Amino acid sequence: MRDRIFISKGEKVLYNDALCIIVRIIDIDTLSIEEIKTNIIHTVKIAELESIKNFNEDNEKDLVSLSDKEWEKAQYRYNLISPILKKRGDYQLISSISQKSNVSVPTIYRWVKIFETYGTVSSLIGKKKNGGQGKSRLPEELENIIANKIHSVYLNQSKKSINKTIREVNLECDKYSIEPPHPNTIRNRIKNISDEEKVRKRLGIKEAKYKYEPHRGSFEGAQYPLSIVQIDHTLVDIVLVDEQYRKPLKRPWLTLAIDVYSRMVIGLYLSFEHPGALGTGMCIANSILPKESWLNSLEISGEWPCWGIMDTVHLDNAKEFRGNTLRKSCANYGINIEFRPVATPHFGGHIERILGTFSKEIHNLPGTTFSNIQDRKNYDSKKNASFTLYEFEKWLVIYITKIYHKRIHSSLDITPEQKFKQGILGGPEIIGRGIPPRINSERKVRLDFMPIIKRTVQEYGIVIDHIHYYSDVLKSFIHDANIKGEKTQHIFRRDPRDISSIYFYDPQKNDYYDIPYRNMSLPKISIWEYREILKIIKSKKIKVDEKSIFEAYRELDEIEKRAMRNTKIQNSKSYSKNKVHTMLDENPLIQNEQKNDNDIKPFDDIEIWNI
Repeated sequence: MRDRIFISKGEKVLYNDALCIIVRIIDIDTLSIEEIKTNIIHTVKIAELESIKNFNEDNEKDLVSLSDKEWEKAQYRYNLISPILKKRGDYQLISSISQKSNVSVPTIYRWVKIFETYGTVSSLIGKKKNGGQGKSRLPEELENIIANKIHSVYLNQSKKSINKTIREVNLECDKYSIEPPHPNTIRNRIKNISDEEKVRKRLGIKEAKYKYEPHRGSFEGAQYPLSIVQIDHTLVDIVLVDEQYRKPLKRPWLTLAIDVYSRMVIGLYLSFEHPGALGTGMCIANSILPKESWLNSLEISGEWPCWGIMDTVHLDNAKEFRGNTLRKSCANYGINIEFRPVATPHFGGHIERILGTFSKEIHNLPGTTFSNIQDRKNYDSKKNASFTLYEFEKWLVIYITKIYHKRIHSSLDITPEQKFKQGILGGPEIIGRGIPPRINSERKVRLDFMPIIKRTVQEYGIVIDHIHYYSDVLKSFIHDANIKGEKTQHIFRRDPRDISSIYFYDPQKNDYYDIPYRNMSLPKISIWEYREILKIIKSKKIKVDEKSIFEAYRELDEIEKRAMRNTKIQNSKSYSKNKVHTMLDENPLIQNEQKNDNDIKPFDDIEIWNI
């Protein structure tokens, strides 16, 4: 991930295009930084910083561009360095892995550095071979001398300098009549050593332990924030209305992700789609990413200070989550997936309790269906429905960030937000895990977790679910084929909330491009609207094609408009009749109507939550 910001003292970042260094961590989302040229100190939000792109972007390969053989190679390298990522600073472990795998220590360090920089397994495949250009040509004896002196001289509690290490290497080379390396070779080797190992070897195990090792929590495996994230789904007990005419639609599905260590909600996905790999993937993407742009899109002022790649995701045991696409996307980010064992309801107890808590609050909203018939009684959920999908998501996020996160949790004795920050920053007798790297490539992360669709490119573009898409970007890929003459299946991804555009992966430029409808006059629709229309067309035994789909959509749209007009006319007649009746009887009915108007409107009671 080329846009990762590492948050620790001494890391270099960009602020207003100025090169700065982090000098102090104030809070989970606030830092002190110093401009390197001017020595000016700034106190800034992490969201205001940009990463320094030191690495060649050729290292960052998109998962879909890799062949099965390349993916296996990348996975092999990740599996090799995975124990080191979990136990940084253990040179004996690194040396043991090097010997068993017959991979040099510098190469292992290089793979660790690449993964830490990009955060994806696919980046470990590296650049294509160029005939040895840029490859280390140092003899094995010299490599051993460099490695030995770095660890015996530099990585030592005597804290010898880099120049001292270079001199020691030169003396050792002279002893065996070997031509010494260039000083920059040694400097680069030292640069690739992880910060944790440097602290461990030069300042001692205690200091490294305090700075890097996570605090052990009470939940098995949930030793620190983002170590285990549980994801579950529920059909929400509320009927929502459409955005345009505010007519009742149906109940939405909520996919929720919580951090088991702190009980913080770290992500969610709300839609009318039945839960599956798509909703789970979008929820994981939302969990990984920072939340500022999401809060801004919902026009919410507040904080949701959690981001970063989780170690393990616990999912339901349902079959729809066992597809290869979601598993591969998670594997590419180094996320381990564990499925809930059959007949073990306690396995997902934490998130189910949170969903239960949310349900109680939702039962107070207009349009609620309650949880059982007895509670519902004569309440008409559809008649009272008031929230659109957007408005309900806004209500939910406000409740999560301003109520749930800030309320003392009965099993923690502190708030989820306090527990999360404590696990990140540390505290009395608690070792913090440190602020996780922040990924700002929102588009890239979301695309990585969207489902893949493969199509050949034709003169007219491509067709997905009877809908035509086209852009000039596709021209050079029309009827292209491989060496065997087989037509190339290209990669496309689609956002379920808006299928008016799809995303085409250009293998030559290693990037995605938006491909709109071929007929630009067609309206935007979501995948759930599309499927509802498809059901109507099939029930009428009409031929399914692009024309019939959007004709049905326009017909439904016209019915909605007509219904709205008739309702307005009827309401107008009723109002006129009541007005005449009031004038004749001199009865203040209008005043009584105003006094008895108890209809609940969206967000009437949200102001009291602005804490």
